[in-house]
Amino acid sequence: MKRVNEYKKLFSVEKEIDLKTLKTTYRNLVKEWHPDKFMDGDSMREEAEEKSRKIIDGYHFLVSIAPETKAANQEAYNRTIAESGIADFQHKGLLLEVSFLDGTTYEYFGVPKNVYVKLINSDRQFRFAKRSIFNSYLYRKSKKDIEMA
Repeated sequence: MKRVNEYKKLFSVEKEIDLKTLKTTYRNLVKEWHPDKFMDGDSMREEAEEKSRKIIDGYHFLVSIAPETKAANQEAYNRTIAESGIADFQHKGLLLEVSFLDGTTYEYFGVPKNVYVKLINSDRQFRFAKRSIFNSYLYRKSKKDIEMA
């Protein structure tokens, strides 16, 4: 959740993410922090390069968790969580990364350690995740999808 809040703060998003407003803010930030605006020897150029990378990452991240993006991908997500089993999962901080047997990977934000421990100890992990995780936490499709041969 720290990452979500950090990016929302960067783009001045208070509640719901509006893609049109987000795109306008993104363009303005990129114009302001583009490294080409600064001279080669300038220390601000390095800061601008770092800031522009952060702006680009933040934009792609916020687009991936926007309600409009989630609505567009809802059918595929529902099919994955209904028909595909869990291949692997990892927990880092409050981030739970779940890889499914169909090759897709989703990240769930704000999943506390006690819920992760319950998932590990559950004799029916997919059933537990379906009831307690999949529709309870903020999620996004990860870029780490496995290519199906």
